Amino acid sequence: MADALTPQHGARFLLELEREDGAGARYRAAVLTPDARHDYDAVLGDDGAVALTARGAPAPTELEETLVMIARLTARSAAKKREDGLPPWPHRVLRWRGPGRG
Repeated sequence: MADALTPQHGARFLLELEREDGAGARYRAAVLTPDARHDYDAVLGDDGAVALTARGAPAPTELEETLVMIARLTARSAAKKREDGLPPWPHRVLRWRGPGRG
């Protein structure tokens, strides 16, 4: 049986918080397509830095670049959230990209 997050079309991008490390955070990340799941470890810094390590076969370049972009946006918003008194690192980030949606 397919994961409940497996899309019928396009791709889903998932970041799930493992732990916060002051100005950074570690996430479990995944790119899910109708045919495959590509898992990653992601280390994010509130300066916008993102480091991905594939756990198995990496996603195609275009999909991996989209995951990096989503992670970078998450990382860059952390410092501002902290300044505003909000939790800087979201527990879960889930985005979908498919036909007609960049």
